[in-house]
Amino acid sequence: MTMRLADSGEGGELKRCVHDYQVNCGNCRLNGICLPLALETDDIKQLDEIIQRSKPLQKSQHLYREGDRFQSVYAVRSGALKAYKTTDDGREQVTGFYFPGEILGMDGISNNSHASSAKALETAAVCEIPFSSLERLSAMMPNLQRHFFQLMSREITEDQQLITLLSKNSADERVASLMLSISNRNAKRKLSATQFRLPMSRVDIGNYLGLTVETVSRVFSRMQKMDILLVDNKEIRILDTEGLKKMANLGT
Repeated sequence: MTMRLADSGEGGELKRCVHDYQVNCGNCRLNGICLPLALETDDIKQLDEIIQRSKPLQKSQHLYREGDRFQSVYAVRSGALKAYKTTDDGREQVTGFYFPGEILGMDGISNNSHASSAKALETAAVCEIPFSSLERLSAMMPNLQRHFFQLMSREITEDQQLITLLSKNSADERVASLMLSISNRNAKRKLSATQFRLPMSRVDIGNYLGLTVETVSRVFSRMQKMDILLVDNKEIRILDTEGLKKMANLGT
């Protein structure tokens, strides 16, 4: 069976997300979870003036590379990206996945150079926000500054959660936790929390969670047998949310 999934609009209507690089902050459907959150109309116009939008990244195209000079942070508008570091022996270590409405590139703030690379998992559009201009606007807009600090805090918290996940949790708990994370992030974007398409490969999932591809596949198979998930390649349907939470060791 093939499940055809797409963005969900009001009333559950399914529609494809378009990569409109001429959209502005005022009419962007993601402005409730991106940087313009709680800004006044005039403030949004000022923020919109500093944001740079270009044509979408193609699959496997880099947004920036580890060691590049830090100049901007980026808001994902459509599609998805992964962040990764390169190990001493040249291997990729995936450090995060970024979905529409989420900000990436903040790893470069401390040392003025990016500590990781970011690559498109599929066709993806981003808004580039020059950091020097963002700093200047933040000084004039307390709400923008507060929201940006919240984004930075969330990034730190998620890094800590990943460390905990890798150090203590079983393979079942790790995969279940990732599925719940994607579900929750979809819900924030007012998309389906129970039916979605994974933009990343099983290799990337295993890399991120510290598991082999075979282990990831076995966990998905086990979840299907337990009627927790319905898995069709990259298409996921959550059948039992409470069962998934229990497998993630989050209780009910």
